[in-house]
Amino acid sequence: MDNCLFLPSQIKSNVADLVVYEHPLNERIRIFLRLEHLLLQIDRFVPLTDIWSSRAAIYTLLDVTAIFARSDLKTEILKELERHSTSLERIRRQPDVDIEALGAVLERLEQSIHQVYRLEGQIAHKLKKNEFLSAIAQRTSIPGGNCSFDLPQFHHWLNQPHEVRQRQMENWLLELAPVRKAIILLLELVRNSSHPSWEIAKSGLYLKTLDSQTPAQMVRIGLPRETPLFVEVSGNKNRFNIRFLEPVESGRPIQASEDVRFQFTSCIL
Repeated sequence: MDNCLFLPSQIKSNVADLVVYEHPLNERIRIFLRLEHLLLQIDRFVPLTDIWSSRAAIYTLLDVTAIFARSDLKTEILKELERHSTSLERIRRQPDVDIEALGAVLERLEQSIHQVYRLEGQIAHKLKKNEFLSAIAQRTSIPGGNCSFDLPQFHHWLNQPHEVRQRQMENWLLELAPVRKAIILLLELVRNSSHPSWEIAKSGLYLKTLDSQTPAQMVRIGLPRETPLFVEVSGNKNRFNIRFLEPVESGRPIQASEDVRFQFTSCIL
């Protein structure tokens, strides 16, 4: 392992002009990516002053809460933090490792382990028991079930000043802060664990078998923004295939007939 792991900005600069598609190769990373996706949506909506953005922030928060209700993610997150900490400790004496940067990453991991460990009970259990949020969640499964006449208390909340709504959202999000920090750190480490390379997909198809001794966590595929193609990935920790498809106005997308050059990263950490 080389010191690219500890220089996230180096990796990001390489993909600045690319559209990057990520595909998880295990269930743990799949959940982390979904949580990151939802938390970024909340970040986008909470500062906006209009009522529709506050609605969107609430619905996204409910999606986050639902994910935590399905399994004991606290244990899974702790296992992953400890696994990364152990793996990075092993490379401390290897050549070409930035010891100072490595120490900073290990410190962040240690802090996250302590913060997540100190969480009482299941993650987001207070949010799940909140009657106001529970009432909204119960109506979201009904098409149009979140109208003002269905949820008058929600309607009242939405019509409070933006500062009131924002402060309430920030208070709810405090319960998730340690978990959010841990997931961001874990995905950052995974994404920056390997150098990208340029590959060729023959006639729009790329197949690869993975080393079972060093299982990858996810794959990342980068395409230039001007490319009229998108990526579809299927597979698991052992093997996967990537198809490069062109959208059509109606009907199923068409696989590219020509060779496609793309940037590929197998994130192994």
